[in-house]
Amino acid sequence: MATGPDDLSCLQSDLMGGIDTSTPNAARIRNYWLGGKDYFTVDQDTGDAFALVYPEIFALARAERAFTARAVRWMVTCAGVRQFLDVGTGLPADDHTHQVAQAAAADCRVVYVDNDAMVLNHCQALLTSTPEGATGFIDADLHDLDRILDQTGQLLDFTQPIGLLFMGVLGHILDYCDARDIVSRLLRALPPGSYLALRDGTDINSAFARAQDGYNASGAIPYVLRSPQRIAGFFTGLDLIDPGVVPLPHWRPDPSSRPAPAAADVFGGIGHKAR
Repeated sequence: MATGPDDLSCLQSDLMGGIDTSTPNAARIRNYWLGGKDYFTVDQDTGDAFALVYPEIFALARAERAFTARAVRWMVTCAGVRQFLDVGTGLPADDHTHQVAQAAAADCRVVYVDNDAMVLNHCQALLTSTPEGATGFIDADLHDLDRILDQTGQLLDFTQPIGLLFMGVLGHILDYCDARDIVSRLLRALPPGSYLALRDGTDINSAFARAQDGYNASGAIPYVLRSPQRIAGFFTGLDLIDPGVVPLPHWRPDPSSRPAPAAADVFGGIGHKAR
């Protein structure tokens, strides 16, 4: 855990139990696709059913994680960002935001936001930190923006740039205008010089769309795929960092790795809040 006065532990977490093992869960299914161990039979069954229609999902999950790492590393090393607000963090995994950020600059501070019971029960694993930096966790719904901003202010300095992350979570906000409003309201609260890093699944691949339809019928919280144009719409008013909002393999790929073709079905990018 983080040490010193900035150690906020699981900030205002009201729920540390109540895990439903009979209904598939998005965070646990993704953990299964990533090769983790924090899932139940119902999650594996749902993940395998998705893979029967769209076998590339395992490679896609890894490509999504790799994009998050590249985005965070770019914000630290190229833009000088030292603070991050990761909304909808999911279960702990290798190369989580604080690990990537603090590997690049030890004094980075990271606040995670999620309200999933399984994630909350693992939040201590997200709170390891370098002595120079700090991490915190907020138990909050995406719509509870006042709570998120109030508690984030306990750890992050809102006079300095912040990297805001929405990695594969806005599809759970089914109404597009509602999803855009959440992003816009958080961005308005951040100071000039801040960044938005975002990725979400697209509706351009019919097999991916069919697999998602089956997933949505499984009892898990539904996730809506959107057009690349709608994903780009989340960056309205921001200055896009080259190469813009593109398929994940095209966003500043690591020259030493071979991109997964399936990653083309998810678009992502980074935008800069100039003022």
